[in-house]
Amino acid sequence: MRTPMRARNALFIPFALITAGTLLLTGCGAGTDDAVNASARSEAIPTTDVVSAVKEDRAAARLLPSGTRTLTLAVSVSGQPPGTSILDDGKTLAGQDVDFAYAVAKVLGLRLRTEQASFEAILPALDSGKYDVGVGNFGVTDERRRAIDFVTYINDGQGFATRRDSKLSQVTDLKQLCGLKVATGAGTTFEATLEKNRHLCADAGEKAYEVQTYSEQSAIWSSLQQGRSDIVMSTINGLRYAVAHQQGLKFLNEFHRLDVGFAFKKGTKLAPAFQAAVNRLIADGTYADILKKWNTTGSALTKSEISPPELKNQ
Repeated sequence: MRTPMRARNALFIPFALITAGTLLLTGCGAGTDDAVNASARSEAIPTTDVVSAVKEDRAAARLLPSGTRTLTLAVSVSGQPPGTSILDDGKTLAGQDVDFAYAVAKVLGLRLRTEQASFEAILPALDSGKYDVGVGNFGVTDERRRAIDFVTYINDGQGFATRRDSKLSQVTDLKQLCGLKVATGAGTTFEATLEKNRHLCADAGEKAYEVQTYSEQSAIWSSLQQGRSDIVMSTINGLRYAVAHQQGLKFLNEFHRLDVGFAFKKGTKLAPAFQAAVNRLIADGTYADILKKWNTTGSALTKSEISPPELKNQ
Protein backbone atom coordinates (compact mmCIF):
# COMPACT_ATOMS: atom_id res chain seq x y z
CA MET A 1 0.00 0.00 0.00
CA ARG A 2 2.86 2.36 0.75
CA THR A 3 5.49 0.75 -1.44
CA PRO A 4 7.22 3.45 -3.56
CA MET A 5 6.97 3.15 -7.36
CA ARG A 6 10.13 4.31 -9.12
CA ALA A 7 11.59 4.16 -12.58
CA ARG A 8 14.63 6.17 -13.65
CA ASN A 9 14.56 7.79 -17.08
CA ALA A 10 17.41 6.93 -19.41
CA LEU A 11 17.04 10.26 -21.24
CA PHE A 12 17.18 13.86 -20.15
CA ILE A 13 14.12 15.52 -21.66
CA PRO A 14 13.62 19.24 -20.99
CA PHE A 15 10.05 19.40 -22.30
CA ALA A 16 6.57 19.83 -20.84
CA LEU A 17 5.78 16.13 -21.30
CA ILE A 18 8.18 13.65 -19.72
CA THR A 19 8.49 9.99 -20.60
CA ALA A 20 8.26 7.72 -17.61
CA GLY A 21 9.95 4.64 -18.99
CA THR A 22 8.23 1.40 -18.15
CA LEU A 23 6.39 2.67 -15.09
CA LEU A 24 2.79 1.42 -14.92
CA LEU A 25 0.25 2.57 -12.37
CA THR A 26 -1.64 -0.05 -10.41
CA GLY A 27 -4.64 0.52 -8.18
CA CYS A 28 -4.37 0.33 -4.43
CA GLY A 29 -7.21 -2.16 -4.39
CA ALA A 30 -9.39 -4.12 -6.77
CA GLY A 31 -12.75 -2.97 -8.03
CA THR A 32 -12.03 0.51 -9.44
CA ASP A 33 -15.20 1.40 -11.29
CA ASP A 34 -15.63 2.77 -14.81
CA ALA A 35 -16.33 6.30 -13.61
CA VAL A 36 -13.00 6.45 -11.80
CA ASN A 37 -11.11 4.97 -14.73
CA ALA A 38 -12.78 7.38 -17.13
CA SER A 39 -11.64 10.35 -15.07
CA ALA A 40 -7.99 9.40 -15.53
CA ARG A 41 -8.05 8.66 -19.26
CA SER A 42 -5.71 10.85 -21.17
CA GLU A 43 -8.38 12.36 -23.43
CA ALA A 44 -9.42 14.36 -20.35
CA ILE A 45 -5.83 15.50 -19.72
CA PRO A 46 -4.68 18.71 -21.45
CA THR A 47 -1.46 18.30 -23.44
CA THR A 48 -0.96 21.80 -24.86
CA ASP A 49 2.75 22.66 -24.95
CA VAL A 50 3.29 25.72 -22.76
CA VAL A 51 6.95 25.09 -21.92
CA SER A 52 9.17 24.48 -24.96
CA ALA A 53 9.26 28.19 -25.95
CA VAL A 54 10.62 29.27 -22.55
CA LYS A 55 14.02 30.95 -22.83
CA GLU A 56 16.97 30.75 -20.48
CA ASP A 57 17.42 33.67 -18.10
CA ARG A 58 21.14 33.99 -17.46
CA ALA A 59 20.70 36.24 -14.44
CA ALA A 60 18.57 33.56 -12.77
CA ALA A 61 20.91 30.78 -13.91
CA ARG A 62 23.88 32.53 -12.27
CA LEU A 63 22.18 31.99 -8.91
CA LEU A 64 22.71 28.24 -9.23
CA PRO A 65 25.61 26.67 -7.33
CA SER A 66 28.70 26.55 -9.55
CA GLY A 67 28.77 23.57 -11.89
CA THR A 68 25.08 22.68 -11.52
CA ARG A 69 23.91 21.26 -14.85
CA THR A 70 21.63 18.30 -14.07
CA LEU A 71 19.24 17.70 -11.17
CA THR A 72 17.30 14.62 -10.12
CA LEU A 73 13.60 15.45 -9.95
CA ALA A 74 11.26 13.22 -7.94
CA VAL A 75 7.68 13.26 -9.22
CA SER A 76 4.63 11.96 -7.41
CA VAL A 77 2.22 10.48 -9.96
CA SER A 78 -1.30 10.92 -8.62
CA GLY A 79 -3.11 9.88 -11.79
CA GLN A 80 -5.53 12.79 -11.48
CA PRO A 81 -5.12 16.23 -13.08
CA PRO A 82 -3.96 18.80 -12.36
CA GLY A 83 -1.58 16.44 -10.57
CA THR A 84 0.76 14.29 -12.61
CA SER A 85 -0.74 11.53 -14.77
CA ILE A 86 0.63 9.04 -17.25
CA LEU A 87 -0.90 9.22 -20.72
CA ASP A 88 -2.23 6.25 -22.67
CA ASP A 89 1.18 5.51 -24.19
CA GLY A 90 2.22 4.30 -20.74
CA LYS A 91 5.30 6.53 -20.56
CA THR A 92 4.44 10.22 -20.97
CA LEU A 93 3.93 12.31 -17.85
CA ALA A 94 1.57 15.29 -17.93
CA GLY A 95 0.52 17.59 -15.12
CA GLN A 96 0.76 21.03 -13.60
CA ASP A 97 3.76 20.16 -11.40
CA VAL A 98 5.56 18.70 -14.42
CA ASP A 99 4.96 21.84 -16.47
CA PHE A 100 6.26 24.09 -13.71
CA ALA A 101 9.33 21.92 -13.10
CA TYR A 102 10.34 21.87 -16.74
CA ALA A 103 9.57 25.54 -17.29
CA VAL A 104 11.88 26.40 -14.38
CA ALA A 105 14.52 24.06 -15.79
CA LYS A 106 14.32 25.90 -19.13
CA VAL A 107 14.77 29.27 -17.41
CA LEU A 108 17.82 27.97 -15.53
CA GLY A 109 19.34 26.02 -18.41
CA LEU A 110 19.11 22.77 -16.47
CA ARG A 111 18.50 19.18 -17.44
CA LEU A 112 16.20 17.16 -15.19
CA ARG A 113 16.59 13.45 -14.62
CA THR A 114 13.15 12.29 -13.51
CA GLU A 115 12.23 9.54 -11.09
CA GLN A 116 8.75 8.54 -9.97
CA ALA A 117 8.13 7.93 -6.28
CA SER A 118 5.14 7.64 -3.99
CA PHE A 119 4.09 10.93 -2.43
CA GLU A 120 5.05 9.91 1.09
CA ALA A 121 8.53 8.75 0.02
CA ILE A 122 9.77 11.96 -1.59
CA LEU A 123 10.31 14.33 1.33
CA PRO A 124 12.35 11.88 3.45
CA ALA A 125 14.47 10.98 0.40
CA LEU A 126 15.41 14.62 -0.19
CA ASP A 127 17.27 14.69 3.12
CA SER A 128 19.25 11.59 2.17
CA GLY A 129 20.33 13.17 -1.12
CA LYS A 130 18.50 10.65 -3.28
CA TYR A 131 16.69 13.50 -5.06
CA ASP A 132 17.63 17.14 -5.57
CA VAL A 133 14.07 18.45 -5.84
CA GLY A 134 10.59 17.03 -5.46
CA VAL A 135 7.16 17.92 -6.82
CA GLY A 136 3.77 16.55 -5.87
CA ASN A 137 1.59 19.44 -4.74
CA PHE A 138 3.55 19.68 -1.49
CA GLY A 139 1.79 22.14 0.78
CA VAL A 140 4.02 24.44 2.83
CA THR A 141 3.37 23.85 6.52
CA ASP A 142 5.30 25.01 9.56
CA GLU A 143 5.97 21.40 10.52
CA ARG A 144 7.42 20.56 7.11
CA ARG A 145 9.53 23.73 7.05
CA ARG A 146 11.52 22.41 9.98
CA ALA A 147 12.96 19.68 7.77
CA ILE A 148 12.38 20.85 4.18
CA ASP A 149 13.02 24.03 2.17
CA PHE A 150 10.34 25.15 -0.29
CA VAL A 151 10.10 27.49 -3.25
CA THR A 152 6.45 28.34 -3.82
CA TYR A 153 4.75 28.32 -7.22
CA ILE A 154 0.99 27.98 -6.60
CA ASN A 155 -1.61 28.26 -3.86
CA ASP A 156 -3.90 25.28 -3.39
CA GLY A 157 -4.86 23.63 -0.13
CA GLN A 158 -7.38 21.37 1.58
CA GLY A 159 -10.99 20.74 0.67
CA PHE A 160 -13.79 18.18 0.80
CA ALA A 161 -15.96 16.32 -1.70
CA THR A 162 -18.55 13.58 -1.37
CA ARG A 163 -21.30 11.73 -3.23
CA ARG A 164 -24.12 13.83 -4.57
CA ASP A 165 -26.65 11.99 -2.42
CA SER A 166 -24.85 12.93 0.81
CA LYS A 167 -26.63 15.23 3.24
CA LEU A 168 -23.38 17.14 3.80
CA SER A 169 -23.29 20.58 2.20
CA GLN A 170 -19.99 21.87 3.59
CA VAL A 171 -17.41 21.08 6.26
CA THR A 172 -16.34 24.09 8.28
CA ASP A 173 -15.56 22.19 11.48
CA LEU A 174 -13.97 18.74 11.64
CA LYS A 175 -16.51 17.74 14.29
CA GLN A 176 -18.94 17.48 11.37
CA LEU A 177 -16.97 14.38 10.34
CA CYS A 178 -17.62 12.51 13.60
CA GLY A 179 -18.80 8.97 12.91
CA LEU A 180 -17.87 9.16 9.22
CA LYS A 181 -15.22 7.37 7.16
CA VAL A 182 -12.83 9.90 5.59
CA ALA A 183 -10.68 8.85 2.62
CA THR A 184 -7.45 10.74 1.97
CA GLY A 185 -3.90 10.42 0.68
CA ALA A 186 -1.16 8.74 2.71
CA GLY A 187 1.57 11.03 4.03
CA THR A 188 -0.34 14.20 3.17
CA THR A 189 -1.28 17.36 5.08
CA PHE A 190 -4.84 16.01 4.97
CA GLU A 191 -3.90 12.91 6.92
CA ALA A 192 -1.89 15.02 9.38
CA THR A 193 -4.79 17.46 9.90
CA LEU A 194 -7.27 14.64 10.46
CA GLU A 195 -5.01 12.76 12.88
CA LYS A 196 -4.12 15.90 14.82
CA ASN A 197 -7.78 16.74 15.35
CA ARG A 198 -9.16 13.26 15.92
CA HIS A 199 -9.71 14.14 19.61
CA LEU A 200 -12.38 16.70 18.72
CA CYS A 201 -15.06 14.05 18.43
CA ALA A 202 -14.24 12.45 21.78
CA ASP A 203 -14.09 15.90 23.36
CA ALA A 204 -17.63 16.49 22.08
CA GLY A 205 -18.83 13.09 23.30
CA GLU A 206 -19.25 11.77 19.76
CA LYS A 207 -17.93 8.77 17.85
CA ALA A 208 -14.54 9.42 16.25
CA TYR A 209 -14.22 9.65 12.50
CA GLU A 210 -12.21 6.94 10.74
CA VAL A 211 -9.24 8.01 8.60
CA GLN A 212 -8.73 5.80 5.54
CA THR A 213 -5.43 6.45 3.75
CA TYR A 214 -4.53 5.46 0.19
CA SER A 215 -1.41 5.91 -1.91
CA GLU A 216 -3.31 6.50 -5.16
CA GLN A 217 -6.14 8.81 -6.11
CA SER A 218 -7.98 6.12 -8.06
CA ALA A 219 -8.33 4.07 -4.88
CA ILE A 220 -9.67 7.07 -2.96
CA TRP A 221 -12.41 7.71 -5.50
CA SER A 222 -13.23 4.03 -5.82
CA SER A 223 -13.71 3.87 -2.06
CA LEU A 224 -16.10 6.82 -2.14
CA GLN A 225 -18.05 5.68 -5.20
CA GLN A 226 -18.51 2.19 -3.79
CA GLY A 227 -19.66 3.45 -0.38
CA ARG A 228 -16.67 2.28 1.62
CA SER A 229 -15.93 5.92 2.48
CA ASP A 230 -18.31 8.78 3.24
CA ILE A 231 -16.21 11.77 2.26
CA VAL A 232 -12.86 12.67 0.64
CA MET A 233 -10.36 15.23 1.89
CA SER A 234 -7.85 16.23 -0.77
CA THR A 235 -6.45 19.13 -2.78
CA ILE A 236 -8.89 21.85 -3.76
CA ASN A 237 -7.88 21.72 -7.42
CA GLY A 238 -7.88 17.92 -7.53
CA LEU A 239 -11.34 17.75 -5.98
CA ARG A 240 -12.75 20.25 -8.45
CA TYR A 241 -11.33 18.25 -11.35
CA ALA A 242 -12.72 14.97 -10.03
CA VAL A 243 -16.19 16.39 -9.51
CA ALA A 244 -16.17 17.80 -13.04
CA HIS A 245 -15.15 14.47 -14.59
CA GLN A 246 -16.94 11.87 -12.46
CA GLN A 247 -20.67 11.38 -12.16
CA GLY A 248 -22.44 11.45 -8.83
CA LEU A 249 -19.99 13.65 -6.92
CA LYS A 250 -20.17 17.14 -5.45
CA PHE A 251 -17.51 19.55 -4.22
CA LEU A 252 -18.29 20.74 -0.71
CA ASN A 253 -15.93 23.58 0.13
CA GLU A 254 -12.41 24.79 0.65
CA PHE A 255 -11.18 24.15 4.16
CA HIS A 256 -7.62 25.48 4.46
CA ARG A 257 -5.56 27.22 1.77
CA LEU A 258 -1.83 26.40 1.57
CA ASP A 259 1.01 27.61 -0.60
CA VAL A 260 2.55 24.80 -2.66
CA GLY A 261 6.21 24.58 -3.55
CA PHE A 262 9.17 22.74 -4.97
CA ALA A 263 10.67 20.72 -2.11
CA PHE A 264 14.39 20.59 -1.29
CA LYS A 265 16.74 19.33 1.37
CA LYS A 266 16.96 21.77 4.27
CA GLY A 267 19.66 24.35 3.66
CA THR A 268 19.67 23.92 -0.13
CA LYS A 269 21.57 26.44 -2.24
CA LEU A 270 19.16 25.86 -5.14
CA ALA A 271 16.28 27.85 -3.67
CA PRO A 272 17.28 31.39 -4.81
CA ALA A 273 17.64 30.25 -8.43
CA PHE A 274 14.30 28.42 -8.42
CA GLN A 275 12.60 31.42 -6.84
CA ALA A 276 14.05 33.73 -9.51
CA ALA A 277 12.93 31.31 -12.23
CA VAL A 278 9.34 31.16 -10.98
CA ASN A 279 9.22 34.94 -10.77
CA ARG A 280 10.55 35.13 -14.33
CA LEU A 281 7.73 32.82 -15.48
CA ILE A 282 5.22 35.06 -13.73
CA ALA A 283 6.66 38.13 -15.43
CA ASP A 284 6.80 36.72 -18.98
CA GLY A 285 3.28 35.21 -18.96
CA THR A 286 4.30 31.53 -19.02
CA TYR A 287 3.02 31.16 -15.47
CA ALA A 288 -0.47 32.31 -16.45
CA ASP A 289 -0.41 30.01 -19.48
CA ILE A 290 0.33 26.98 -17.28
CA LEU A 291 -2.49 27.82 -14.88
CA LYS A 292 -4.91 28.42 -17.75
CA LYS A 293 -3.99 25.05 -19.27
CA TRP A 294 -4.85 23.25 -16.03
CA ASN A 295 -7.85 25.43 -15.17
CA THR A 296 -6.26 26.54 -11.90
CA THR A 297 -6.09 30.30 -12.32
CA GLY A 298 -7.60 30.67 -8.85
CA SER A 299 -4.33 29.27 -7.48
CA ALA A 300 -2.11 32.04 -8.87
CA LEU A 301 0.60 33.64 -6.75
CA THR A 302 1.86 37.17 -7.36
CA LYS A 303 5.42 36.17 -6.44
CA SER A 304 7.42 33.12 -5.41
CA GLU A 305 8.79 32.88 -1.87
CA ILE A 306 11.30 30.69 -0.10
CA SER A 307 9.76 28.70 2.78
CA PRO A 308 7.13 31.26 3.81
CA PRO A 309 5.16 30.67 7.04
CA GLU A 310 2.15 28.40 6.75
CA LEU A 311 -1.01 30.20 5.74
CA LYS A 312 -3.49 30.26 8.61
CA ASN A 313 -7.26 30.15 8.36
CA GLN A 314 -8.79 33.56 8.85
